[in-house]
Amino acid sequence: MRAAQLKSVLPRELLASVVVFLVALPLCMGIAIASGLPPAKGLITGIIGGLVVGWLAGSPLQVSGPAAGLAVLVFELVRLHGVAMLGPVLLLAGLLQWLAGRLRLGCWFRVTAPAVVYGMLAGIGVLIVLSQVHVLVDAAPQASGLDNLAGFPAALSRALDGLGWQAGLLGLATIAVMWGWDKWRPRALRFVPGALLGVGLATLASLLLALPVNRVEVPASMAEAIDWLRPGDLLHLADPALLVAAVALAFIASAETLLSAAAVDRMHNGQRSDFDRELSAQGTGNMLCGLLGALPMTGVIVRSSANVQAGARTRYSTIFHGLWLLGFVLLLSSVLQRIPVASLAGVLVYTGFKLVDLKAFRGLGRYGRMPMFTYAVTALAIVFSDLLTGVLVGFALTLLKLAFQAARLKISLVDLPQAGQMELRLVGTATFLKVPALSQVLATVPAGTTLHVPLSHLGYIDHACLELLEEWERASAAKGSRLVIESRGLKRRLEGRLSGVGGMGVAVRE
Repeated sequence: MRAAQLKSVLPRELLASVVVFLVALPLCMGIAIASGLPPAKGLITGIIGGLVVGWLAGSPLQVSGPAAGLAVLVFELVRLHGVAMLGPVLLLAGLLQWLAGRLRLGCWFRVTAPAVVYGMLAGIGVLIVLSQVHVLVDAAPQASGLDNLAGFPAALSRALDGLGWQAGLLGLATIAVMWGWDKWRPRALRFVPGALLGVGLATLASLLLALPVNRVEVPASMAEAIDWLRPGDLLHLADPALLVAAVALAFIASAETLLSAAAVDRMHNGQRSDFDRELSAQGTGNMLCGLLGALPMTGVIVRSSANVQAGARTRYSTIFHGLWLLGFVLLLSSVLQRIPVASLAGVLVYTGFKLVDLKAFRGLGRYGRMPMFTYAVTALAIVFSDLLTGVLVGFALTLLKLAFQAARLKISLVDLPQAGQMELRLVGTATFLKVPALSQVLATVPAGTTLHVPLSHLGYIDHACLELLEEWERASAAKGSRLVIESRGLKRRLEGRLSGVGGMGVAVRE
C-alpha cells in the first residue's frame, strides 16, 4: 500500500484495532484458563495471531487468536499427556495446515457438513459451560463434562459454606452485564465490547470491596510464560494418541477458520478471502505457537465481526490489535493481575451458551430432519464422550445419509402394448444395495417375456446390478425370455460395462 493511501486509512484502522483489542483481551485470558493453562499462554497466541498471521493472512479482515472451540481439546490433551506435549502436537498440526494450504486443499476443509460443525460448536459450548461454572465459584473443573455436571452441587455447597459465593456473584454480574449490554447497548457506544465492560466492572467492584477471590496470575516478564519446544519432546509424536490429537486439532482449527473466513466475506464488499493462503498463514501461526508453548489459534468470528463492524478495511487493524496486546502485557501486566478469575469464567460461560446456536439448529430444519438429528447427536456425543468421537459420529451420520440417498431406486414392472413384452422401469441410482429388491421384481417376470430395461432414468448403475441382469438373462433364456437393455442416457458412462453385457448375449440398444 502506498504511503498516501496508508495515511488515509490509518485513523480508521487504528480505531478498529482498539475495538478488536478490547474484545480479544478478556477472551485470550479466559480461553487459556478454560484450557487449563495460564492466561499468559492465551495472550501469546493473540499476539502471534495479530502480528504474524495478520500480516500473512489470506482473509485480511479476519482476526486470529485462541478459540473457545479448541479449549476442550487442549484441556483433554494437557490432562492426559502434560503441558510439554502441547508444543509438539501443535507444531505438527500447524505443519499439516501449512502443507494443506500449499497444496491448495483449502476448499476441501470446507466440505464439512454444516450440521456437524454447528453440532460440534454446540457440544463444545456445553462442555465449556459445565467446566466454567466450577471456575465461577473459584473451584477447579473436573476431567469431563459429566464429571463437571455431577460434581457441581458439591462445588456449589463448598462455595456457600466458604467464600466462593463472592466469586460466583462477580461471575454472574459479568454475565448479566454482557447480556444487558448486548440487549440495550446505546448506538453511540456500539463498539464497546460487553466482555470488557463486564470484566472491568467486576474487577472494580472486587477491588473496592476487597473481596478475597482468585485473581489472574501473569508473570512479571512474558519470557517467563514461554515454554520453548524441546527437540527431545518431538520423539513422543510416535505415540498414536498424539498423532491423532494433532490431526484432529489441525482439522477442527482449519474448519473453524475457513467457515469464519466465509462468514466474514459476507459482512463486507472488499477483498475476498484466499482460503489456501489463509490456511498456510494459520499453519505458520500454529507452528510458532507450538515452538513457544502457547495455545493453538484459529480465525475467530467474534473478534472478526467486531473488526468489520468497527470499520476496518485492511489487514492493518488486525496487526495493530496484536501490537496493543503486546504493549499492554509488557507495560500494564499489573492491571491484568487484579482481574478476578471468576469474571473471566463468566465471559466463557456466556460465550459457551452462545455457541449452542438454537437458531442454526432450527434453520437446519429447512433441509429435513436428518441435519437436525446430526446436529443433536454430534453435540451429545461430544458431551458424553469426547470431541474427536463426537465429530466422527457426526461424519458417520452424514455418510450414512449420503449412502441412503445414493441407494434410492424406484423399481416398477410395466406391461407394454406388444404381447409378451414388458418394461423394467428403474428411476434413481442402481447400486449393489438394491440388488435384493431388483432380484425380487425380476423373479415375477413371466416366462417367455422380452424384458426391456431403459437406463435413461438412472443417474448411475453399478456392476452388481448389471451382473444381476446378466444372470437373469442366462437363467431365463431356456424359458424363452429375452433381455433388451436400452442405454440411451448412459451410453458414454457405461460403454465399457455395456459392451461386456452385450458380449454375454444380452441385446443392447442405443
